[in-house]
Amino acid sequence: MPTVDDILEQVGEFGWFQKQVFLTLCLLSAAFAPVYVGIVFLAFTPDHRCLSPGVAELSRRCGWSLAEELNYTAPGPGAAGEASPHQCRRYEVDWNQSALSCADPLAGLAANRSHLPLGPCRHGWVYETPGSSIVTEFNLVCDDSWKVDLFQSCVNVGFFLGSLGVGYIADRFGRKLCLLATTLTSAVLGVLTAVAPDYTSLLLFRLLQGLVSKGSWTSGYILITEFMGLGHRRTVAILYQAAFTVGLVLLSGVAYAIPHWRWLQLAISLPIFLFLFYYWCVPESPRWLLSQKRNAQVMKIMGHIARKNGKLPHVDLKMLSLEEDVTEKLSPSFADLFRTPQLRKHTFVLMYLWFTSSVLYQGLIMHVGATGANLYLDFLYSALVEFPAAFIILVTVDRCGLIRPLALSNLVAGAACLAMVFISHDMHWLNITVACVGRMGITIVFQIVCLVNAELYPTFIRNLGVMVCSSLCDLGGIITPFLVFRLMEVWRGSPLILFAILGLVAGGVTLLLPETKGVTLPETIEDAENLGRIAKPKENTIYLQIQTTERAGT
Repeated sequence: MPTVDDILEQVGEFGWFQKQVFLTLCLLSAAFAPVYVGIVFLAFTPDHRCLSPGVAELSRRCGWSLAEELNYTAPGPGAAGEASPHQCRRYEVDWNQSALSCADPLAGLAANRSHLPLGPCRHGWVYETPGSSIVTEFNLVCDDSWKVDLFQSCVNVGFFLGSLGVGYIADRFGRKLCLLATTLTSAVLGVLTAVAPDYTSLLLFRLLQGLVSKGSWTSGYILITEFMGLGHRRTVAILYQAAFTVGLVLLSGVAYAIPHWRWLQLAISLPIFLFLFYYWCVPESPRWLLSQKRNAQVMKIMGHIARKNGKLPHVDLKMLSLEEDVTEKLSPSFADLFRTPQLRKHTFVLMYLWFTSSVLYQGLIMHVGATGANLYLDFLYSALVEFPAAFIILVTVDRCGLIRPLALSNLVAGAACLAMVFISHDMHWLNITVACVGRMGITIVFQIVCLVNAELYPTFIRNLGVMVCSSLCDLGGIITPFLVFRLMEVWRGSPLILFAILGLVAGGVTLLLPETKGVTLPETIEDAENLGRIAKPKENTIYLQIQTTERAGT
């Protein structure tokens, strides 16, 4: 019985149909970027100071500039590495009293300002920004600054929890149904986030959006992988992830044009409703339908692909649809990921690679921090770095396969982190350059591990395998902020040492995975178990048959 890849060779591996589906689903990948990293603009923390009643009126009466107002009425800078006291503390002074002078209003209250009592910002804060964010609206600064981290952690918690449930739904009820359901839910939750009345509601909607949004992106990724023929599968998967980078670039422009967080949230959420048109544009995966023994639908979809691509249906198409398979319809199970020795090894290695990718990717960004004063340009530059990574993958994977570039990229990222430990903090340009090398290396890892993950599992648990293994990426996203900032309290280079160890170990364990270059996607657990070792048993079988024949004739 021919495989789906054999049929695609006849009806077209990358014809008009596949190109249309590919470009359509790439929009989904780009739209996922604001969900994943929109926190950068939705919750940016601008310069701020305590609001002190009477200061604004005194400043207007005296004709002070902003710099003079801060100099006269706000506490000075604290110790190196600490937040400026004026951001979280204020002088306990009644600024409405008429005895205060314009030359030095505090001179008559104390000989030395350090003797003046300081208190918390009881009346709120003044934010120096023309726009707004959840930080400025809900005052998530000073003692409440941790709530910004919690807001971002909620979406990663949602990714983590949703990885298991959504992956099962996609394998049990189909990629298309999962895609449509998660897309609709994500769009609705995005709009609800934009109109959330309080911080608690924000957390709830953010968590729920995380539960479904990653499943939508992953379902699109799996669909693209399963519609393409063997020769184009990797290329379109890489470009699908590059579309995510396009979304990052567009996000910086949209955020610059819309500096108010509620309108920005609406701007990135409403277009997601348009993806419901996928119901008419994108059919169900024929590979999944075949694994569910729905051969009539497979024949119909393959015929549609053939007509779109201008091909005539091959006789193998009828054989595929009419031949009865003696095996039972396969249902996905979490236990299948660990059922055989090879699948167990693949699952544990992939889990580690996903975890490491997330910790290094997000950790490098957090450790390096902003390199300039322009939030939008900094974000744009960091996003543009990911395009060369996609180009490198496209150039190398067809020549070298996936495993060696994956191992090398992990080693490069780990080595870059180790090198940064020994670079002086004063050599800013060199630190940024080496960090960009590490960022490019870990970006390559992120993209390749998606390919490897999808190609190591049989069809009926492929989506489940990707979702479960990639859930470790979400776990890494949850704990990375705490790893970075707690270790930096001990020593600035401590996180880099941890990143280096994780990256170098990842480079080594990657070599435990089989190469999938030129290999048909596995359809059964037996196919997956024999990846990388099919040729050797065949050679041994022929050798034994020859030996038996010679002995028989002796």
